[in-house]
Amino acid sequence: MAAAPERIRAFRLGLSAESRAVWLLRLTGWRIVARRWSAGVGEVDVVALRGRTLAFVEVKARSTFRDAAEAVTPRQQARIRRGAEAFLAKRPEFARYVVSFDVVLVVPGRLPQRVPNAFGL
Repeated sequence: MAAAPERIRAFRLGLSAESRAVWLLRLTGWRIVARRWSAGVGEVDVVALRGRTLAFVEVKARSTFRDAAEAVTPRQQARIRRGAEAFLAKRPEFARYVVSFDVVLVVPGRLPQRVPNAFGL
């Protein structure tokens, strides 16, 4: 059974937004450790490292920055936290890093914006 055209479009938009977010992170000195990391209990769009900070990054693409920011719901924050916990359990070499939960907001025709420490543990 083929995927619905809307789901395919949304998937492609998400991949494009994630690529733009990775571009921004790399441009600002972050090293990408993982993309679309999932452990079944949670999922993280991008895991990035800079200095002693390990950022678990959620990427949101919407028509405005405000809409993108508001799309990071408490339920999604919990999913990202679970994904981060699972990532750290499987990758103990990162256990001593400072953890940050960031969001990269992506809107058409504008540079992506990173929101550091967008939500806490």
